[in-house]
Amino acid sequence: MTDIATDDWFSDEHATFGDRLAAAREAADLSQKDLAKRLGVKSKTVAAWENDLSEPRANRLQMLAGLLNVSLMWLLNGNGEGVDPPGVEPALTRDARQVLLEMRELRGDIDEAANRLARLEKNLKKLMEASLV
Repeated sequence: MTDIATDDWFSDEHATFGDRLAAAREAADLSQKDLAKRLGVKSKTVAAWENDLSEPRANRLQMLAGLLNVSLMWLLNGNGEGVDPPGVEPALTRDARQVLLEMRELRGDIDEAANRLARLEKNLKKLMEASLV
């Protein structure tokens, strides 16, 4: 078996999107069901993403990165801020992990609210333009 440098462990050469998603979800101490609930999708959808049978849409990718506290680029290609490779234990207490989990959830909520606000602004602009005609 070849030695993989710790910074290359989740690169495109060694891991798929699904591998990185599963690792980030596990590092966040979430089950597939928990993550699915937070994203508003079915758990079989998360399972399909992790098994590389399908891929999330862009808005879900952004939410995933926020909830899992990893960069979007890391999820996509392994570059950027991600999780530690297997065997490298983070030095966080259970309480610290809970605080991080709550922060990630809040970040996901904020991202979702920002997307909703953008859609509302777009709809309002269309309505205003239509009323001028």
